[in-house]
Order: sequence, then C-alpha cells, then structure tokens
Amino acid sequence: MNDPVGRTMLLLDIERYSDRDDVEQAYLRRVLYNIADRALEHAGIDETCRLRADRGDSVMELIDAGASVTALLRALLTEVPAQLHGYNRLASSSAQIRLRGVVATGYVAVDEHGGWVGSDLNHACRLLDAPLLRAALRERADGFALCVSEGVHSGIVRHDHHGVPAADFHAVTLTSKNGLLRAWLHGPVPRGTADHGDTGVGETPVPGTSGDVPAPGPPRPDTPTPETRTPGPPTPGSSAPAAPTPETTAEAPTAPTSPAERLPAPGAPALDSSAAAATPPETPAEAPAAHGAPASNSPAPAASAAPAAGQPVGGGVVFNFGSGSPRFGGSLVGGDQHGVSGGQVTGDVRLGGTAGEES
Repeated sequence: MNDPVGRTMLLLDIERYSDRDDVEQAYLRRVLYNIADRALEHAGIDETCRLRADRGDSVMELIDAGASVTALLRALLTEVPAQLHGYNRLASSSAQIRLRGVVATGYVAVDEHGGWVGSDLNHACRLLDAPLLRAALRERADGFALCVSEGVHSGIVRHDHHGVPAADFHAVTLTSKNGLLRAWLHGPVPRGTADHGDTGVGETPVPGTSGDVPAPGPPRPDTPTPETRTPGPPTPGSSAPAAPTPETTAEAPTAPTSPAERLPAPGAPALDSSAAAATPPETPAEAPAAHGAPASNSPAPAASAAPAAGQPVGGGVVFNFGSGSPRFGGSLVGGDQHGVSGGQVTGDVRLGGTAGEES
C-alpha cells in the first residue's frame, strides 16, 4: 500500500436510487457522471489530477492537493444546480435526479488493488449518509444539498471567498454509527431534525418551562369568595348581622321553625283569626339575616307603625294589638308558612294570649 497523501474528496449521491428499475438506474448513473465531469471541468480540475471510484448510486473523486478547493466549491454551488435544473425540466418523473454532496480534505492511501483507505475518507462517507443531509435535500428546490467538513470550512469557507459566501453555511452536528460528526451545511438547516449545531434550529419547547405552563384560570364556580360568601345565622350572644351590601347578594336560607317555637307561650295574648297574617314586606335594612335570631329589647318598629285593622297593606294582613301585654315565645310569624325541610302550615297562626289568660 502506498503512503497516505493529502487529498480533496468529492462525494455525490443520487436520492432514491434503489427505488428505480435497472434501466432507470443505468440512465441516472450516466447523468451523474456527466454532472460531476462538468463541475470539475468548470473548476479547472483536469482528469489527470483526480481518481474516480464508482459506488453504484454514488461517485467519489480523489483530487490532488494542488487543485483549488475554492474553485471546486464555487463550481458546486453554481454549476451543479444549473445542470440539475436544465436536466430535470426535460426529464420524466421517473428519471428526475437529486443529489447530496460532500467536500472534505484529509489523507488517503491507495492500496495495490486500487482500494482507498483512510479515516478521513470514512468521515466523509459518514457525512454523506447522515440523516440531516438527507432531510436537507428534501427541502431543497434546486435538487442539491452540500455539506463540507470542519477542515474545509476553517481553511476555505470561513474566509468568505468570492462565490463561496460564508454566511450561507451553518454549523451542524450529524449523527452516525461512529458517533457525532461536526460539519457545515450549505443553506438552511431543516426544521424538526434532531441534528443541529449552534443555530438553535430544530429545538422544541420543554414541557413545564416558560411558554408551556397553562395560564391560571378563573376560580371554580362552587368556590365561595369574600364577595359572594353567604352569611350564616349569628352565634348565640352575637349581635344581628348588618344590612346586606351590594356584594352580598345571596340571602341566607330561612331557618326551620320547630314545633315548640310555633306553640303559644303560657300567658301570651291571643289574637283573633282576622288579625293573624304575614307581616308586610320589609325593606332590606329591616330584614334580619335569618329567622330565629335573638330578639332585641327595643320595641319592634313594625308593630308600632302598624295601620288600622282591616286596612289592606300591600295585599297582606296586619297584626292588631288592642289590649293587654303581647308576649311572644318565639319568632313573630303569620300567614301560610313553608319550612325549608318541606313542612307547611296553612291558615291563621295563633301566637298566644294575654297575660293571665289560659293558653
């Protein structure tokens, strides 16, 4: 085997070659050879300065180190897309051709059988078969996707030569069976791929981070808030609750009246049946929060302001206290009564008799 020497390596591969039949594959191989020859001629690289290896659906060129890599890149970026466009516009759908390309530099040895040996060459072949380069070709309208090695980028591309704009190349990290490979892709990096460099393309939001956290929603309808909480009955010994405010629009449920509270207290004055009825509607400021609250020692405003007997007030009836000392053993109620437990009392309600009268 000869000693390894520095070479420029050009690799070109046909997309979906194995999907074609034998006739189509033979025709595509001739087209591939023509495109490679014209690109190398356009770069000023003579046939005596290169070796070719046929790999079926791909072709590999070993170019002498004295040939211009800048001219080769310029030809690949201009001449190859132009040839593909001119050919594909006249070819049938089954004869369309699209290419992946790799340019790399390194040391390669040629053995006595004409075989090529070198880790740099293996590296270039891994770049050609990388999933990211295949994905990039699927997004290329001109049918050509080119990738260069780290050495070609640092020695040629990054210097921004004429016809080889450095801004058009993006750093990528390609996966291979031998691990991750660092390279530079010409054109935009395909979206949604796992292989990417420092461009940030292909990254997706991580669940649980900013931008993926659901916004806080409104409180549940059944969760009471300070504005809608329903006031309950006061505890023994506490004062009656204040008048309802606009925020406390919900009224407390009426406390059920026990049978003992509806019975007349001993010695309480008896009211005739014509006077026993419901009190006129109270204003919100006068209505207690719940029935059964402790009675105040002050006289009830409703009793002192009661109209004369027989005078209708708001469609209801009025309690009249003619003589004696009225005394109530429970809440003052009248008319038909409905309890929250489902019970109902109809007709006139007797509240008790005067002092000294038998109940």
